[in-house]
Amino acid sequence: MSELNEVEFNSAMSAFESKHFGTACQLLGPFAEQGNADAQHRLAIMYQNGLGVATNPEQAVKWMKAAADQGHALAQHGLGFMYMEGECVDKNAAEAVKWFKLAAEQGMVGSQTTLAMMYEQGNGVEKDPEEAQKWYKMAGF
Repeated sequence: MSELNEVEFNSAMSAFESKHFGTACQLLGPFAEQGNADAQHRLAIMYQNGLGVATNPEQAVKWMKAAADQGHALAQHGLGFMYMEGECVDKNAAEAVKWFKLAAEQGMVGSQTTLAMMYEQGNGVEKDPEEAQKWYKMAGF
């Protein structure tokens, strides 16, 4: 990232963190288009929740998946929840498990815990108490 781009990116991230979502959306858009996973993840959150932009489920999924496909753990976790809850996408527990597992393998405690519960309940996977315990233990339970 060039020095100018880094300054612009930091401004975009600051706008997001300061809850100036309209500005953040405008500033993050070009970075998301260039493939920046952090920008894609934050843009997805804004479209999912209508922060600074109109709620747009298609854009939310597009950007969340783009970031998740790059290995962005928070985006993988977010995409897992989208599939688990049927938010912005059709409910699909098996697809949720796939994304939670990817995030859990990167150490995301929330994904590890959710994955453990899914194995415990047989939600999207075969019921597997041993696998559930493995993920609970990884999550620190």
